[in-house]
Amino acid sequence: MDKKLRIAGAIFGLTAVVIGAFGAHGLEKVLDTYALSTFETGVKYQMYHALLLLLISVFALSEKSKRILLILTVIGILFFSGSIYGLATNDLTSFDITKIALITPLGGTLLIVSWVILLVQFIKSK
Repeated sequence: MDKKLRIAGAIFGLTAVVIGAFGAHGLEKVLDTYALSTFETGVKYQMYHALLLLLISVFALSEKSKRILLILTVIGILFFSGSIYGLATNDLTSFDITKIALITPLGGTLLIVSWVILLVQFIKSK
């Protein structure tokens, strides 16, 4: 499980850097300041949670807890940051991402739940 957490953390960290660079250099001329700021929020949260995945791999948690945290965090990143990227670039595509915009708070909720589970596990530990 630790290897899966590290791989997922590394993949999300790597893609956060790539997506962030694309946003900073490739989208700066086609998005307004608000949309760029929104895009950067997605990148920040992706990176924060990539680092969380790496940290979870070194915490003394049960395999079951680690598995649950991996699933919640990965889906949360994909839903939250992924939809933020879509919303920020919505005017550049033919698909109207606002039709599925409820995926953003769902992803955020999954990320919050993963932090709550981690907190509970820390409180329960000796």
